[in-house]
Amino acid sequence: MPLNKSKLSKKEIDKILYQLCLAIAEIKDPNEAAELLRDLLSYKESEMLAKRLKIAELLLCGMTYCEIEETLKVSATTIARVHEWLQISGEGYQKAIARTQGKITKNNNEDIDFENWSSLKKKFPAYYWPDILLESIITNANKKQKAQMKAVINKLAKAKEKPAIYRRIKNLIG
Repeated sequence: MPLNKSKLSKKEIDKILYQLCLAIAEIKDPNEAAELLRDLLSYKESEMLAKRLKIAELLLCGMTYCEIEETLKVSATTIARVHEWLQISGEGYQKAIARTQGKITKNNNEDIDFENWSSLKKKFPAYYWPDILLESIITNANKKQKAQMKAVINKLAKAKEKPAIYRRIKNLIG
């Protein structure tokens, strides 16, 4: 029997968005925020949001599109989209930037593992078993085996389209 996939009303959507806003507003520490982001978003989605905030900050500091493109490795289109939001409204960006200004230091984020999302691996090992297995194989490989893996990575680097796992293996091999 087909599922009824009727859309939520605007009122229902506003209600659940408000609930999300309440959840975010109740967060008291960066580790809690990282846990929520890990549960809500993929690593790529979190990276995208973080880059948008950084783009806004750099635009407000007077950096050019070219400088931002080079610094954050983003497209001019992404920068233009953030710039447009800053011109139209931007209160959210400006408040977030003002509240975090000067609070970011090297020691602030040492306990948060954004890239590996390791707590998810511990909670759901059955889901992440290929990643866990790959990590174990690479970290326990001898020099000859690592050299063979690097040769494969070098061949993949020349490919026009790289599989998603390419970057992960490359980072693990070093």
